[in-house]
Amino acid sequence: MNFDLTEDQILIRNTVREFAEQEIKPVAQELDEKEEFSAEITKKMGDLGLFGMYLPEKYGGHNMDTLSYIIAVEELARIDGSQAATLAAHNSLGIGPIYYYGTEKQKEKYLPMLCTGEHLWSFGLTEPNAGSDSRGTKTKATFEDGSWVINGSKIFITNGSADISLGCTVQAVTGTKDDGKKIFTTILVENGTPGFEAKVMHGKMMWRASNTSELFFENCRVPEENLLGKIGQGSHIMLSTLDNGRLSIGAMGLGLAQGAYEMALQYAKQREQFGRPISKFQTIAFKLADMATKIELGRNLLYKACWLRDQGKPFAKEAAMSKLYCSEIAKEVADDAVQIHGGYGLMKEYNIERFYRDQRLLQIGEGTSEIQKLVISRYIGC
Repeated sequence: MNFDLTEDQILIRNTVREFAEQEIKPVAQELDEKEEFSAEITKKMGDLGLFGMYLPEKYGGHNMDTLSYIIAVEELARIDGSQAATLAAHNSLGIGPIYYYGTEKQKEKYLPMLCTGEHLWSFGLTEPNAGSDSRGTKTKATFEDGSWVINGSKIFITNGSADISLGCTVQAVTGTKDDGKKIFTTILVENGTPGFEAKVMHGKMMWRASNTSELFFENCRVPEENLLGKIGQGSHIMLSTLDNGRLSIGAMGLGLAQGAYEMALQYAKQREQFGRPISKFQTIAFKLADMATKIELGRNLLYKACWLRDQGKPFAKEAAMSKLYCSEIAKEVADDAVQIHGGYGLMKEYNIERFYRDQRLLQIGEGTSEIQKLVISRYIGC
């Protein structure tokens, strides 16, 4: 087994790390405090080539492998979860469905615009009463006079209502089967379409500099050609997209844990009590040792899942495991990092306070930890 990264992957890590340190770190705290989404940083990430990394060049991408993309997300999350969320949601949940299930006409129309950082696309699955149970979707779409007419709402949608948001992939109920089960279909809806309203959600505990939205559809009429995939294929499209998305959420957990660990290690070496750095006390040293071990295990698991995907092998089980484990260690490492900082870890002056808040969504978004365990248990035959 070869655990070495390629020269290209090392270059990506170094490039994104430098970008995050120089462009994001100086403003991350201010953007968090203001709950301000930055179109400027998003454009800079686009200029760096971080959007559509895995797409073919014909659509504006860079034809990179999954691991290269995951490393980029990891390095952003090491500095700021909000910017990592913008990138991860757009690449995995925004671009992904169009690339894997869109017609050639849809790909040519949307993908080049979505690789520049000038526009974002969102993933309209979650509803007020349809979270873990995606089949609880109530948003409906009927086909009338050559158009899809959509009525309903979505909630907690990343990248849905920024000024640069271009549109959303929406799961809707388009009928009922003979056995009474719902027929789910996915439809592309552009922002600004009459009957479609996107509102920014404020007052978040975490990812305060990312764009989170409520979406409302009232007799929203879109052309027949906006159908994504086939009628009745919606649930498959959305759930398979989440398999890919779990890798990026795993990367966010891993990156956050790495950043929190580095802060704690640096602080422990500088903070003195009883005449010596607290890193020299066994209690603190053992915490840091446990943190480093968890991060190493998480990285190996996540990178293996990426390798499986790039080899064309089944990877859904490992993706769920990676998302679960990296999300959970992000919580554990961030908690220990705050403990090492003591009272200072509770102050906004220290970045670890923001990291402690940001990690909390990772065990909820794109499938809760409980749902990941359910997915894994099914793969192992339970």
